[in-house]
Amino acid sequence: MGTMKAAKVDEPGGLNNILIKEVGIPKPRPGQILVKVSYCGCNWADTQMREGNYPHKTKYPLVLGMEVAGEVVDVGPNVSHLQLGQQVTAMVEGGGYANFCVANAGLATTIPKGLSMASAAAYPVQGLTAYHLLYTVGRISAGDTVLVHASGGGVGLFVTQLAVRAGATVIGTVGTSGKELKPLAYGATNVINLSQGNFVEQVLDLTGGHGVDLAIDSLGATTLDKTFSAVRILGQIINIGEAEGQPIENIRQRCLVRSQTFTRFHLGHVMEIPSLWKEGNDFVLGALTAGWLDPTIVEIFPLERARDMHERIEDRSNSGKLLLQADPNAR
Repeated sequence: MGTMKAAKVDEPGGLNNILIKEVGIPKPRPGQILVKVSYCGCNWADTQMREGNYPHKTKYPLVLGMEVAGEVVDVGPNVSHLQLGQQVTAMVEGGGYANFCVANAGLATTIPKGLSMASAAAYPVQGLTAYHLLYTVGRISAGDTVLVHASGGGVGLFVTQLAVRAGATVIGTVGTSGKELKPLAYGATNVINLSQGNFVEQVLDLTGGHGVDLAIDSLGATTLDKTFSAVRILGQIINIGEAEGQPIENIRQRCLVRSQTFTRFHLGHVMEIPSLWKEGNDFVLGALTAGWLDPTIVEIFPLERARDMHERIEDRSNSGKLLLQADPNAR
């Protein structure tokens, strides 16, 4: 089928391990489609895969990229609900940093009219993670108070918007001054800078000593350990990452103090339940199309500058979504 350009990692390592190479265009197998990629979203998990510390099994060499939007240009056997020429958004098991990639047809969704290709590529990982944190693992309802660590980051901004829309009070935290602006603009009532004072004391003060109903943590390390003390009796803590390092091992002991519930959430497990996957896609795509949910796209990089995109996400100053543009003519 010819060749294409792809951002490939032959072995784990630093930024220089991202190589733009000419590779063969893949052929869709049964149950798969081939997508001509317009945009691919960038996620913290991409940097972990590049470095070799992603918490789930990773094989090398690989082409990075887990969420794409583009056009269906080939359909494998046993696919009946998607046709050539349709515009779709999809979660992929790597391969998105390329001109073309294969996707499981069950994880591809047609893009509603009026929604841009860029927005359609910006939500699958972070937007669906936020939805399932609040509605599947958590049970958000009006009147709840939610603590959102890294509230100025990609997942944090989606969680903030969805929680506020559900009628919850959001208390955010950030690690860098200036990153509190977007969560506050999206309706967070308070945003705490983790470098300025004890966040547990500040959260307890803001909640009249009770603690929050739900805490969302992507930092791990000592931040997660301390977070248990900021959550009420019978409250819930959901961890989705370890950006600051591995947390304490004795999570059971921390839950014991206030009979709390702890979950280490991975979106990949929801992908195995078609009804839940559809529910999340329908909700988030509906919210994006209606305009009340903002994917917060802040910068778009051409495929050849994939290293620069990783450097940008790793400097932690970014507040919002980074995209890779695989098709120079994409709108």
